[in-house]
Amino acid sequence: MSSISGLVEDEISSFFESSPPLKNKEEVVAKLNQFIELNSSRQGEKRRIVCVTSGGTTVPLEQRCVRYIDNFSSGNRGAASTENFVKAGYAVIFLYRRGTCQPYCRSLPDDPFLECFEFPDAKNIRVRESHSEAVKMAVMDQQAAVGEGRLLKLPFSTIYEYLQMLREMATALKDVGPCSMFYLAAAVSDFYVPWNSMTEHKIQSGSGPLDIRLAQVPKMISILRSNWAPKAFCVSFKLETDSKILIEKATKALQKYKVHAVVANELSTRKEEVVVVSSSGNVVVRRDSDKPESIVEDNLIRLIVDRHSTYIKENHT
Repeated sequence: MSSISGLVEDEISSFFESSPPLKNKEEVVAKLNQFIELNSSRQGEKRRIVCVTSGGTTVPLEQRCVRYIDNFSSGNRGAASTENFVKAGYAVIFLYRRGTCQPYCRSLPDDPFLECFEFPDAKNIRVRESHSEAVKMAVMDQQAAVGEGRLLKLPFSTIYEYLQMLREMATALKDVGPCSMFYLAAAVSDFYVPWNSMTEHKIQSGSGPLDIRLAQVPKMISILRSNWAPKAFCVSFKLETDSKILIEKATKALQKYKVHAVVANELSTRKEEVVVVSSSGNVVVRRDSDKPESIVEDNLIRLIVDRHSTYIKENHT
């Protein structure tokens, strides 16, 4: 893997050097190392490990943040994909935006959490009968995945947190080699306010019109592929609202960042179909329309797992 250009590397270094330090870095690194060691030291064949990123990053406008620019993403894709990866035998590091969709919770009712319960008397709390099966399955599936050491959940909120945690994950997974995968489904902000240039306290509305200069977030996929985890299988995502430019943009991303596949999805049809763009051609993946509970991620992850298997065989040492 060739190294990235000096200019891009300088931009990336400058971003991290000027970012507020990750508050719980030691805890995150310890959890990562423990999780990777657990899944790399199993008897027989090593378990594959995938880092799934999910949800959107926020861009703070003040250091003591009151206002921020948000990014559209509910986290549904990442949560559903995580369930399918666990089902396929992977260990999953789920890097998710706080407050977005969680694995095994898609079947829960839309009612507020507390409305799932009832209080027959002052000493007892129980799940409402109409919700009991869904809540039971969600709890059982999540606890099974965590208990078996196959799911590690790590939250983020800001663009600063996300990219620092992604770097820690990539460097921790470097030695896992081809058996590791990055499934980068998070909606990462394209622009941000540099930490050193933003005001410390709340921006006052009485100051008049607000002018903010946004800097471009350096594309970290390039350094992830070249330096952080060069042997890992890497899948990125491209979302557009204009279907006419979607495949072109996804193809350019494939070539520019040298990822192994780009999942191209158009906003209005993203829950029905996606296109997996790769050097071997483009494959349209749809949900099974004849199955009411089917989701597109069921077939998408099946394809990605198959591609990863081929990659591992080709890079077996």
